[in-house]
Amino acid sequence: MDFGLKGKRAFVAGGGRGIGKAIAIELAKEGVDLVIASRSIDQLEQTANEINAISEVKVFPLSVDVTITEQVNDAFRKTEELLGGLDILVNSASLPGGSPSAVGYIEAVDEQELMNDFDVKFVGALRCSRAAIPLLKKQEWGRIINISGANARNAGNLSGGARNVSLVHMTKTLSTQLGRYGITVNCIHPGTTRTERTDDLYSARGEEHGLTSAEMEAKEFEFGSRSGNAICRMVDASEIAYLTAFLASNKSWSVTGEVITATGGSGNAVYY
Repeated sequence: MDFGLKGKRAFVAGGGRGIGKAIAIELAKEGVDLVIASRSIDQLEQTANEINAISEVKVFPLSVDVTITEQVNDAFRKTEELLGGLDILVNSASLPGGSPSAVGYIEAVDEQELMNDFDVKFVGALRCSRAAIPLLKKQEWGRIINISGANARNAGNLSGGARNVSLVHMTKTLSTQLGRYGITVNCIHPGTTRTERTDDLYSARGEEHGLTSAEMEAKEFEFGSRSGNAICRMVDASEIAYLTAFLASNKSWSVTGEVITATGGSGNAVYY
């Protein structure tokens, strides 16, 4: 299917690794010129080199800390200069897994860690959206896609869950404010997703149990297991990227203010 994205311009926050990197690569395959942003210029340059090897699109790595408003605003000024405008914003910047101290009981929550987590994922996405919206309005066409997470629907992680819920609220609010300008806003909830980070994680777990990384992953995702899902395998980051490309396209006009869960069917709750 031709998503009609060739010649569009995107800013991918968190585009140097993980899901954000996979999204940047997929958009490049669709012909989208890119600015990829994160704090690590080394990761960004590596991703830019990978994109240059498979595509002829323009790709510019920018070192940006999304917790600093001045850096975010400057990044979008540079984006307009480099790309000539903006059509798509992907908010994928986050601290992986949320605040380590906020997974267990409330007594153990470190308030500063929790605030840092929100500052990156929720307020960072707000800063990027606020800076991007004037550029999107100029086109009278735009897409904002927030990469949240399935912890929004699961109890237990007070930081990772709450930050994801906050993105859902912002998604709906912005969709109602921006629809009249031809801008749609949607949210994706990935679950456990194969990235560089999970490869390292399953390799370490496998060593503890005398298994390879692939064997450890298969064991955790077998039918009926604690970590399992309906498709009995881990979702790959590229599969989140395919969904993002659809939401960024002209084929998705009727979808805005929505949350799409892409976990491979984990959990038994019914949402309606």
